[in-house]
Amino acid sequence: MVGPGGGVPLENANPLIYRRSGERPVTAREEDDDLPDSIDDREIFDMEPHPVFLNAAHLIRSINDPEHPLTLEELNVVEQVRVKVNDAESTVVVEFTPTIPHCSMATLIGLSIKVKLIRSLPERFKMDVHITPGTHASEHAVNKQLADKERVAAALENSHLLEVVNQCLSARS
Repeated sequence: MVGPGGGVPLENANPLIYRRSGERPVTAREEDDDLPDSIDDREIFDMEPHPVFLNAAHLIRSINDPEHPLTLEELNVVEQVRVKVNDAESTVVVEFTPTIPHCSMATLIGLSIKVKLIRSLPERFKMDVHITPGTHASEHAVNKQLADKERVAAALENSHLLEVVNQCLSARS
């Protein structure tokens, strides 16, 4: 099987597909504009764009896989249990699990998650996006790249790479 764009074979031609979780119910407290709204793990997983970034992609769980016409949630690459938020300390930690141990798209997937967080959260948040320990052959190298602000900034200055990230973050039609 050939990947999108043709020519390059897919690394994982027949991935397992998982059922999407339901939509998060909105509580009366969340709808009350007079009460402070803290950010929690499920809100990150179901990430709606921050009002300042109205053009941001829809949801973390709905980020598109770069190789398959599936979301990261459908491939079980992202799960709510692997999202940790501390609103009081302004930290977000997202672990993601590539579908295979030698996935060459792991850095691109992590970068897409990181960009989604950057575009959707207030600037006060410190973000840590990394591979679930023990699930990828190059886990240390990928995590080092994702943690390096200068490398992330340089990657986003590459117009081709930014286009691919934006495709991962755009809604499928």
